[in-house]
Amino acid sequence: MKLHKIVVATALCFTSLVGSAIAQDYPNKPIRWVVPYTPGGYTDNVTRIVSAKVQTILGQPIVIENKPGANSIIGADFVAKAAPDGYTLLTTITAHAANATLYQGKLPFDHKALVPVSLVAISPLILTSSKQFPAKNVAELIAYAKANPGKVAFGSSGVGAAAHLTSELLQHTAGVQMIHVPYKGTAPALADLMANNIQLLVDVPSSMMSQVRAGKVNALAMFADKRLPAAPEVPTIVEAGGPRIESSSWVMYFAPPGTPPAIVDKLSKAVAQALQSPEIVARFNELGIIPMGKNPAETAKFLEDEVAKWGKVITQANVKAE
Repeated sequence: MKLHKIVVATALCFTSLVGSAIAQDYPNKPIRWVVPYTPGGYTDNVTRIVSAKVQTILGQPIVIENKPGANSIIGADFVAKAAPDGYTLLTTITAHAANATLYQGKLPFDHKALVPVSLVAISPLILTSSKQFPAKNVAELIAYAKANPGKVAFGSSGVGAAAHLTSELLQHTAGVQMIHVPYKGTAPALADLMANNIQLLVDVPSSMMSQVRAGKVNALAMFADKRLPAAPEVPTIVEAGGPRIESSSWVMYFAPPGTPPAIVDKLSKAVAQALQSPEIVARFNELGIIPMGKNPAETAKFLEDEVAKWGKVITQANVKAE
């Protein structure tokens, strides 16, 4: 028994030493960072802002590759099948948690096998309406929707997106019946909101506040428990007379399955350090984004909770993948 314990202890010590050696040498070449959405959007912008600082910390260039499609599945699948050496990484948002239920048994990769590196940032979602919509707060919206079942249309950036599921959660919690109109991105949905072809749209403040302040759409509420410093004029959903719903679009980084923990830890610490820089804090404040920088264990727990939360909404609303 004593010999067995000595062998196990020796093996663990050896593994730890090898992991430390790998981490010390890492990175020694450029890192490829996959964003499973088109350039210029929320996910892409956050990744580029943070990676610019991370590459300075790590001392190697970071190359962003956009691989959009299938609600982030194409990009996630690419990284899930990449070499587990820390040189191919993935950015995901809330849709990644929804995909676990939405595409259950149909994903081309093991959703649970991707290695969480860091919960990078959170952006509370904002509920906006067209200028022609009669309701000017959430209490009035609920009353109007109850009086006009099936006549209020809400848009989203796609089935399974945080904006879509948050709208479904509002619908279920408030006990109203509205119509979902999915789009291929925020831009076409916003155009239809301004034209009053849809009446409601949920999205991140960085996409909506410029249109709110230009007087092109109305801001009804923020899905948060307190007002956002970047948009202090927008009430929380409770302040606007609605149910207590907190919802956000978060950004998370992943590594391929099997990536050594020492490398994952080094990456996570580099991200946390980057998020403390005054430049990133200031930029995120402008965009209504809250920097997080959680470690791998905290990130894994957060993801687990999000998968459960949105899985329940998908089941309740009977949401089906496109």
